[in-house]
Amino acid sequence: MQSAVCRKTRTVLEMIKFSHTVFAFPFALTGVVLAVLDAGAWPAWGQLGWICAALVGARSGAMAVNRLIDVHIDRANPRTAGRHLPTGQVSSPEAWLLVGLSFALLLLAAWRLNPLCFYLSPLLIGLFVLYPFCKRFTAGSHLVLGVCLAAAPVGAWIALRGGLAWSPLVLGLAVLVWVAGFDILYALQDEDFDRAYGLYSIPARFGARRALGMARLLHLSMVLLLVLLGIISPLGTLYLVGVLLVGGLLFYEHRLVRADDLSKLDTAFFAMNGYISLTLFAFALLDALI
Repeated sequence: MQSAVCRKTRTVLEMIKFSHTVFAFPFALTGVVLAVLDAGAWPAWGQLGWICAALVGARSGAMAVNRLIDVHIDRANPRTAGRHLPTGQVSSPEAWLLVGLSFALLLLAAWRLNPLCFYLSPLLIGLFVLYPFCKRFTAGSHLVLGVCLAAAPVGAWIALRGGLAWSPLVLGLAVLVWVAGFDILYALQDEDFDRAYGLYSIPARFGARRALGMARLLHLSMVLLLVLLGIISPLGTLYLVGVLLVGGLLFYEHRLVRADDLSKLDTAFFAMNGYISLTLFAFALLDALI
């Protein structure tokens, strides 16, 4: 019985790509670092725990609801037909249960943090539900996904400071354009399917070469925004070294992907983006500590 529960839990976590939480988690913690520098004091362990719980609940619920809403599209797409919901490895009731538990965790964590977090959390859930529908009517869906992940550092700041300021907004905007850029790269592999199925994406609308150019501009914008963050916040030299490394990682990511060769797309998407978020957080944290 216990092994069956463990297998099911592992399958559900694989469905929502739980390991990819590494994309957003370090940026949320970078938002914590900014709040620490602004307040001049480190948060309590309980606050950090509830921030982490909110992030896990938000991302797990968002991924599960995305899989549920897109199950018919995933079943029709040869690339995604083997996912857990189309193949029945996870049932719809099981996925909806995960959605309910995850968003309940988000609401509970937001309530425990402060009133503003709690009041904003239903809006965030609404955004998570909206995003999967966007590809049905706009090529700007990549930007909507960016807004969803940008909520991580901004929400961490709000959790600790109870309001907003320019530095978390600039960091959130940097996350937005970063996510939109790598989501455009990821959408390259579905260009033909999206066009045939009537779905909207930057590659399907503009073609692979122009889509790559747009992704590069978005990622250049990310680096510039991160430099701006270093100017308007107390972050110093170590942080800027981290920004330089992030720029190098982005450059390498785009060297891996070509319009006529997507064989290294998984490396560019999964490995490089994890390194990018972890690198920025590590150097921001070192800067704050030293």
